Amino acid sequence: MSILRSLDSLARPLLAAAVLSTVLAAPALLAAQQPYHVIDHWKLGGDGGWDYLLADSGAHRLYITHGPRVEVLDSQTGKPVGAITGLRGTHGIALDNGGKFGYISDGGGNAVVVIDRSTLATAATIPVGTNPDGIVFEPATQTVWAFNGRSKDASVIDAATRKVVATIPLPGKPEFPAVDGHGTVFVNIEDKNEIVRLDAHAKKVTAEWPISCDSPSGLAFDVAGGRLFSVCDGKKMAVTDANTGKSIATPAIGDGPDAANYDPAHKLVFASCGEGVLSVLNAGAAGYPTLETLPTQRGARTMTYDPATDRIYMVSAEFGPRPELTAANPHPRPAITSGSFTVIVVGR
Repeated sequence: MSILRSLDSLARPLLAAAVLSTVLAAPALLAAQQPYHVIDHWKLGGDGGWDYLLADSGAHRLYITHGPRVEVLDSQTGKPVGAITGLRGTHGIALDNGGKFGYISDGGGNAVVVIDRSTLATAATIPVGTNPDGIVFEPATQTVWAFNGRSKDASVIDAATRKVVATIPLPGKPEFPAVDGHGTVFVNIEDKNEIVRLDAHAKKVTAEWPISCDSPSGLAFDVAGGRLFSVCDGKKMAVTDANTGKSIATPAIGDGPDAANYDPAHKLVFASCGEGVLSVLNAGAAGYPTLETLPTQRGARTMTYDPATDRIYMVSAEFGPRPELTAANPHPRPAITSGSFTVIVVGR
């Protein structure tokens, strides 16, 4: 056999393997390029308002704050797993990195409620500041950070002892937080148009950065890229350098957002907007262009993203007519129609 024929016989299996690999990968690549669409609605019913929700990818669960309770669903089927009840006004959920406990900010009770994730039973109730709202688990220090909207401070809880080990004053009303996993915490300051950076080890504020948008609420974090994404009033998102605090961009989004998430695999950033759209931006391109403005439902302004399934979950309900504006109620909200509370599932 000649050397050329021998090389040819070796190359053929390698070429066939490469072609087969490309064919097998094609559906996954194609799926990643498809636009998002609403794939399901899960009607939960019940009464009352809502705030944040959180997907637990490993356990295939979805936690949803809903007035005085937290609904827990199977994130694949939408079937109820259970509920945490006896609360007074829930806002957010955080999960530890050991798969054992969850933490609920009970704003109406001025407390953080610890739950056993295997049974959904309450394990502890920890008094914190006034109206805890955003909440996050910080893995490097094994602490839980509850950001208190009315007392304008952060309560730091040691996860092992379940005791508040620090109360950190903040320059204004905190909204949603984010962590880098190594001991740095960030939080939007809604009434000051700022991001505050905190050191979880030293338990202190290390920077205050003004951002170029009004009333920042939801916050997403590209940890690898060092970028923070704050969603704001005025149909804007502020992109901030997480190392220097410098403004990077202020791309357009929908109106009335309250939550943001980041997908590191596809370099996408999402904003759920109360006008009834999901803004999907390309965070891997200059200028952060909008890839999609997906119609969802009016009032669907909070969300969570599950990277394991590439699904987005939002919640909303039907509303009655808006009351007349009065001096006593300058920002009237329409009544929620009883029994209409629904999860909106978005996928490719």
